[in-house]
Amino acid sequence: MTFDLTPEQDQLRDAVRALGRRYGHGYFVEKAKSGEHTTELWAEAGRLGYLGVNIPTEYGGGGGGITELAIVCEELAAAGCPLLLLVVSPAIAATVLNRHGTEEQRRRHLPGLADGSQKIVFAITEPEAGSNFHRLGTVARRNGDGWLLNGRKCYISGVDEAGHVLVVARTEDSSTGKLKPALFLVPTDAPGLTRSKLDMEIVSPENQFLLYLDDVRLPADALLGESLDAGLPALFAGLNPERITVAAMGAGTGRYAIERASEYTATRKVWGGRTIGSHQGVSHPLAHAAVQVELARLMIQKAATRYDAGRDLEAGVAGNMAKYAAGEAAALAVDTAVQVLGGAGMTTEYGVATLLGAVRAGRIAPVSREMILNFVAQHVLGQDKSY
Repeated sequence: MTFDLTPEQDQLRDAVRALGRRYGHGYFVEKAKSGEHTTELWAEAGRLGYLGVNIPTEYGGGGGGITELAIVCEELAAAGCPLLLLVVSPAIAATVLNRHGTEEQRRRHLPGLADGSQKIVFAITEPEAGSNFHRLGTVARRNGDGWLLNGRKCYISGVDEAGHVLVVARTEDSSTGKLKPALFLVPTDAPGLTRSKLDMEIVSPENQFLLYLDDVRLPADALLGESLDAGLPALFAGLNPERITVAAMGAGTGRYAIERASEYTATRKVWGGRTIGSHQGVSHPLAHAAVQVELARLMIQKAATRYDAGRDLEAGVAGNMAKYAAGEAAALAVDTAVQVLGGAGMTTEYGVATLLGAVRAGRIAPVSREMILNFVAQHVLGQDKSY
């Protein structure tokens, strides 16, 4: 057992860290508050190969795994640039396409995802069903040689930046008559697909949307995979990478907040010649937050390693635990940083209060802490299902 990165992973971490720091949290906040996107950072990360590290080399990627993508997510967040679309496009969409798409779908979409010229977002959550795909109301029906989609989706990230949205719908199984999940690649400019921006109390350059699908007509090849049988495996294929990369982004955000606070408390003097960081009432909460972030990072590393080794069941347990731990640690780290900075902590200049909304949301999405506890109770502790 080793906790060391490979030389290549070390080089990736250092290079991504340097890129993130060249842009920094000020750039991130400026883009968010002006209603713009982090277009320059995304384009440069794509050009340098960081967006495609988990995509096979035959499609223009780096040939790595979720371990490498988690490094990218964490280091950009640790530089103050937590990019949510890293989770949605390279982690979810690229993984689902690579594992379950047709060869034509892979060749059409993966090279653009790898170099950053294309973004594909993901739509599963609905106003009534949440993320419970058993209750999804979005339905796809046969329409000649193609499909007809109707339904609604909510909290869909980055639709205004993407060329396609990967929509989870339900289709009728001709052999049983029952509805089963299927995924469809829907162009964001498809007739019948409309969107409405949600106003969120989160400082982020990536927007959230309600989606409305009203008789959206799609060709046969919009169905992801060779047949409807690909739907359920494809849906689950994206969940572990999503949890692992969200966790990595949370851990990076926690590191950023602790670093900002530690720089301040190591130099700030109020009473006499001692820094405020020399007082245990200030240093102990920061140290506690640092411990929690580091523990979360260990679980992220375990989850990514299990996933890249093809051990999906173990990766599911570790990925959920990593997401839980990182969500709690990031929220603790940012809140602690704000507290030890005092009034300065609430200013935009010091760059920590700007993350409060995002880390609070990280305890809710993409799966809530309570649902993770349900999962652990059932699958690890052997308890009866509670919902």
